[in-house]
Amino acid sequence: MSRTLTDLDRRTVLGGGLAALAAPALLLRAARAADEPIRIGFPTPLTGPFGAEAKDQVRCAQIAVDQFNAAGGLNGRKAELLVRDDKLNPGEAATRTLELIEQDHVACIVGSLSSSVQLAVNEVTKARGMLYVSISQSDTITEASDFGRTTFHEALNPHMTAGAVARHVFKPGMKVAILLADYAYGNEMAAGFRRAAAAIGGVEIVLEQKHPFGTADYSTFLPRLRSVKPDVVCICNFGRDQANSIKQAVDFGITRQARIVVPVLLYNQRLAGSPEAFEGIVGGANYYWTIEDRVPSAKAFNDAYRAANNGAVPSDYGAYGYSGVRLVLEAMRRAGGVGTDAVVRELEGYHYDTCKGPETMRACDHQAIQSVLILQSKAKAAMKSAADLFDVLAIEEGSEANLRSCADLGHKT
Repeated sequence: MSRTLTDLDRRTVLGGGLAALAAPALLLRAARAADEPIRIGFPTPLTGPFGAEAKDQVRCAQIAVDQFNAAGGLNGRKAELLVRDDKLNPGEAATRTLELIEQDHVACIVGSLSSSVQLAVNEVTKARGMLYVSISQSDTITEASDFGRTTFHEALNPHMTAGAVARHVFKPGMKVAILLADYAYGNEMAAGFRRAAAAIGGVEIVLEQKHPFGTADYSTFLPRLRSVKPDVVCICNFGRDQANSIKQAVDFGITRQARIVVPVLLYNQRLAGSPEAFEGIVGGANYYWTIEDRVPSAKAFNDAYRAANNGAVPSDYGAYGYSGVRLVLEAMRRAGGVGTDAVVRELEGYHYDTCKGPETMRACDHQAIQSVLILQSKAKAAMKSAADLFDVLAIEEGSEANLRSCADLGHKT
């Protein structure tokens, strides 16, 4: 029995024909994609008060890319770092991130150097299913309200950092005053000190004095700090704010009465400041180059940095740039491709060592469990070189016990 070609039949035939015609084009596009570099988007505040840290992040991230390429890349496919200046502005960061995804067709995003900026980047990447590895401190980014399955936090967070410093410095019976920059970093670090003080017991927080971000003159804040007669003053700010506030606090005589501690003792700000202003100040860090004496991966990282930068050594926040990019490139190599789902599976629960010893990417919230270094700034007479800035007083090894639980963060376990 003969049959006529119905509209459905025509559509089926035409569809099959079009699919057959399209197949070579799809294969060609796939082949071209395999030949294109693996583009890593890297937004960071090259201009502004965190510029010194951001520039070193770029230098270190490029080392990770160069090492990946020298080792053959991903089956011969090389990586490329696409750096964009987010100007320490959430709106600018979101715009640059969107451009990296939609115009530059990056495989993932690594970067940002501010809590509010990284949250803006994270909103863009979450909405587009793009892998994002944050390399700046934040407690919020791993909380269920901001977290996404493509969000990973390679940096320390304020709970870990302030907690480690407090456990080293605070003792029952102490009075503690906190000077904090009034934005996410300062507020989260102050909260970390409060939680640690409560856990230690017998530590009284006698003052929390806020100051605006970017303050140049601290003379209106320092008299109140001194008036409460603390044993310890915690200064919770970052970048130039740290250098300015510490110098002025020392000049004002705070150290004749109290010990100054900071949650993060910054390598670049110590370089910018004087040994006299920083002498004896204690703080936390994710990385300090002298751990190369005990950590082989740190020695390898330092040597690569020295070779690329005329014998200089990397900074703490520079190390984040290296570890964040290396972490994701190695995950792509293990996954055998750059597909987000496959790379996410490789990262969750992963045990690794990029440059500071063992780390684990906790599966429930994608927070890197890692060590916190406790540093003390050296006196000028004790420095053996211009880069010999700190003594390593202690290393608090990475432990899930030093993190907030995933249930506390709002994750279902």
